[in-house]
Order: sequence, then C-alpha cells, then structure tokens
Amino acid sequence: MSQNAPQFEGSYLGDDNKLSDETQLECKICWYVYKPEEGDDFWQIAPGTPFSQLPDHWRCPECDGDKDQFMVLDQ
Repeated sequence: MSQNAPQFEGSYLGDDNKLSDETQLECKICWYVYKPEEGDDFWQIAPGTPFSQLPDHWRCPECDGDKDQFMVLDQ
C-alpha cells in the first residue's frame, strides 16, 4: 500500500467523538468523500462545515446512503 494512500479508522456509526472539525469521511457504498473544507453543494452545506455538524436529514449526495455508513479517513 502506498504511504500516501488514506487509511481507514473505521465506521463513523454516529460517534462524533471520533471526529475533528477537519476529519474527512468516505461513503462505504459509493466511495464519495465528504470534505469539510468544501461542504456539499447538493445539500447546500457551506464550506467549513464539519461532518459532525451536518443536519440529521443529510445523506450521501452520490448514492443517498445514511450518514452512519461513512468511514473515517485517517489523513
């Protein structure tokens, strides 16, 4: 495995204690990566919004997967 490849810390499963404001998470269904610095245009989420502060109704903009289906990326 490349040293530059992201590593997985495990499923988010709704545990906000695993997350910093900069933590990126990847959908384990379609591999979409939520990047807080970019936000989410589809759901009108402003850049700088941490994953832990996404609204309860937020779902993956690519496959409609639940928030708890995301994996924490260790950058």
